[in-house]
Order: sequence, then C-alpha cells, then structure tokens
Amino acid sequence: MTKDWKTRTKLVHEGSRRSQYGEMAEAIFLTQGFVYPTAEAAEARFLKAGDDEFIYARYGNPTTRMFEERIAALEGTEDAFATASGMAAVSGALTSMLRAGDHVVSSRALFGSCLYVLEEVLVRFGVKVTFVDGTDLDQWRAAVTPGTKAVFFESMSNPTLELIDIESVSAIAHAAGALVICDNVFATPIFSRAVEQGADVVVYSTTKHIDGQGRALGGVVCASREFIRKTLEPYMKHTGGSMSPFTAWIMLNGMATLDLRCRAMAEAAAVIAAQLQGHPKLEKVIYPGLPSHPQHRLAMAQMGSGGTLLAFDIKGGKEAAFRFMNALEIIKISNNLGDAKTIVTHPTTTTHQRLPQDQKDLLGITPGLIRLSVGLEDSSDLLADLTAALSA
Repeated sequence: MTKDWKTRTKLVHEGSRRSQYGEMAEAIFLTQGFVYPTAEAAEARFLKAGDDEFIYARYGNPTTRMFEERIAALEGTEDAFATASGMAAVSGALTSMLRAGDHVVSSRALFGSCLYVLEEVLVRFGVKVTFVDGTDLDQWRAAVTPGTKAVFFESMSNPTLELIDIESVSAIAHAAGALVICDNVFATPIFSRAVEQGADVVVYSTTKHIDGQGRALGGVVCASREFIRKTLEPYMKHTGGSMSPFTAWIMLNGMATLDLRCRAMAEAAAVIAAQLQGHPKLEKVIYPGLPSHPQHRLAMAQMGSGGTLLAFDIKGGKEAAFRFMNALEIIKISNNLGDAKTIVTHPTTTTHQRLPQDQKDLLGITPGLIRLSVGLEDSSDLLADLTAALSA
C-alpha cells in the first residue's frame, strides 16, 4: 500500500487483507495451523514461506500480519512483530540480540518490570548492564563504549515523566556501534517520531493507547526487516511470545481511532495540568506540556505535545494520597494507562513497589506521587472530580 497516506488513513486501511468473501471488517483467523494442498507445498513453505503464506499461529497469522503491517507503517519502520504483552516485546527485543559478555547501557528511570529484565534476567545470563541518569548526556557518553551492544530507554519515563533526548542519545550510541532500543509507550506512536530521531528498535505495550479500552494484553516491536525477521522472529517463535489472532483483531480495531483518542486525551491532560498547577494541596504538578517542566522545550521539539499523562505530588504522603484516591468518583484506581477511562495510580505501592526505597528516592517516586492517565471523559468533569477529591 502507498506510504504517502496521512496518519489517520494509515490507521484505518494499512495492511488490510480480504478473503474471497470480501468482508469489510478485518477478519479474525482463529486457527492454530494452515492446510497445504500437497506435501511438496508444505515442504516448500517450511523452507521459505512467502509474504502471504503462513505455517503456524506461533509463527504468524493473517490477522496478526495486518496489525504488524499497520503499526510498522505508522511508526515508519520496515517491519514489526506482534507479541503477547508489552513485556514480551521488551524482553524479546533485548534477549533476542544479546548473549553472555555483551554490554547494555540503560536509563535508570524505568517501569518496574523493565528494571527486572535488565537487573535480574539479563545479568543472570552474563550480560553486563550499566544504568545512567537518562537526562544527563555526559553520563551516556561516559557509559557507552565501543563494546556496548545496545542502549535502552523509555522515551518518557514511568511514572515521573522525564524525557530522553532521543536524537542525542542515538548519536552517542551509533558512534559506538550500539543499537538503540526505545520503549515508546508514554510518548505514543501518534506524538513520537523516535525512528526519525534515531531509534533503531521501537517497543510498545499495545495494552495501553493502541487498544485504548482495557480489553487485552499485547505488545509490538518495530524495526528493520533484518532485525525483525533474522534476530527477533526466530527467538519469539521458538519461545512462544507471539500475539494471538483475536488480540491482533482487537488492536486493529483500536488503531482506527488512535489518533483521535490520543489527541483528545492530550488536550484534556494539558487543561487539567494547567488548572492543578499551584493547587495548595499539591507539592508540584509534573506535565511535559507545562512551561514549568524542566524538559518542556525538549518535549515540544520531540513530540509536539505534553502527552496523555501527568503526575502530581500530594502533600501529606501516602495517607493523603490514599484519601484522595478513595474519594474519586469518575476516575478509577488501576495500574493501566492509555485507556478511554481516566485512571490514577499510586506508583510507590503498586507499579514500582519492588524498588528499594533509595531507588525510589533517586527516581523521585515519593509517597505522595500520583500518576494520572487522562481518558476521554469531559475535562471539566474530571477537574471537578480531582478538585473534590483533593479537598478530602
């Protein structure tokens, strides 16, 4: 299909396949295997499957392939591989390319499960990992050496919304011959241009904005065709981390409204952040779209938006944070994000609970910190709910 289409057109049509019945909606091919017309055809397909030929659902499926082609077109990569969850995408992207003795440099501000993969899993198998303050380019320069195999970072960190300068970090990594792997969940494929800015591999938890309605777990790795098919695919298909066809169908349907949803969420997030800033019950409001954010200029240059999430630190610590959360009526308490429903999360007791206190302190994950993922409700209703709960 044409690559000249605009984003919203790609999100509706890219990668579409139709069976002999000419269905309008994308079909779900709920099959674990495929029938070959002859024994010779089966042999030929196992030797080399064609672009639209499939062997086994763990290796690929027509519905899953539609989703992979659509997200790759949106992200601007040659190919993509859909996975069972966001963490299957993160761990698969890293583990498929690394072996004992390899060196990885990573930003320190990461989601708890990402930290587990880097600190526990990779190290256990002999991979050396160096953590840096991702906002400090001098630390990247000092840590990345000619022997570094990859760098890894969240383009916007969870939950404190620090940004990585993708272009600068990518230049440092590429000068040393390292691959750049970017977890792009918070930035979303709508606002981020990570590949254009230097990332080689972009990872998403499609559970978040891409599904956008809290229905299914999923992930995807977007990269060059060589990385996807020669490095990642053999690892994923033999270890079983591929996405199910039913989930791929859900993600395809989610993508049709992705641009509309992300822009509406970000618009509401900007309004809410501006209104909450300076509230007497809050120590601070963190939102990259606010001029008060220390990386506001980078956010505008890199994304053109502050994104769909904000965070704020409630005076009074955990006790006050819990009172606030329990007083909310519209906004739900959960650990998901990117949903049509607005969600609050208390990272220090949930998503980042396993981190030692000194690491929480280093990352700025305080007892009063609340992460707010803005949904599709009316922003005035959300503000009223937040304000009333803060009064509690």
